[in-house]
Amino acid sequence: MSANLETAEVAPAAAQIVALCNQKGGVGKTTSTVNLGAALAETGQRVLLVDLDPQGALSAGLGVAHHDLTLTIYDLLGKQAPPIDEVLMPTGVGNMDLLPSNIDLSAAEIQLVNEYSREHSLARVLDPIRDRYDYILIDCQPSLSLLTVNALACADGVIIPMECEFFSLRGLALLTDTMDKVRDRLNPRLNLWGIVVTMFDSRLLHSRQVMARVAETFGDKLYRTVISRTVRFPDASVAGEPITTWAPTSRGAEQYRELAREVIGHSAA
Repeated sequence: MSANLETAEVAPAAAQIVALCNQKGGVGKTTSTVNLGAALAETGQRVLLVDLDPQGALSAGLGVAHHDLTLTIYDLLGKQAPPIDEVLMPTGVGNMDLLPSNIDLSAAEIQLVNEYSREHSLARVLDPIRDRYDYILIDCQPSLSLLTVNALACADGVIIPMECEFFSLRGLALLTDTMDKVRDRLNPRLNLWGIVVTMFDSRLLHSRQVMARVAETFGDKLYRTVISRTVRFPDASVAGEPITTWAPTSRGAEQYRELAREVIGHSAA
């Protein structure tokens, strides 16, 4: 064999797409998307955050003046989509980019209804850039809407943030049922990566009971890392930063770093 043969180039691996879902609001879903993404980026992973909630909380939590944006993820879902690089935004965290959102996205539900293969609209946006990233995290709106179905239809995995209270258990059953339907009809590779308990207060008996019930039902799908309740999370959101940069030595920052290690371990398995 000739010594002059050139080594074949290895194509970059496609990103793992992860939807963070829970149709119940106020469970720390956006907080988990921001901080898990930042913790992954700290390890050198290339991360893209996708704000798929018309409230734009993810964008706001990264200091983006989302109401003043000219282009958002909404424009990419339309027929006359601009080049994606005109919408992609760098964040204040190295290795982490954002596809922002605002209230304009609320119109997407209506406009996508009559589109051909409407459930795969988001996949058509993300597929061309999957080789740029290691992880794409999608912050879904708190409902089982067409936008959420789009996220599930293109995702490799789902992470469910949940608060330890009774109504969260009922919501888990609904969401896992929806995942089963999406897996059967739209995306056979979709899997539940894990459930992460957020806003946990170990002093409350009810919280401990609910967590024990989830562990009994879902077994190793419950992440070992538990995110504690703390005022530092809303304070970091107001500051427009992940907790990993706003309060890098805090307990909350360390917990999201632990969660990132679990996620990397799962996806590498």
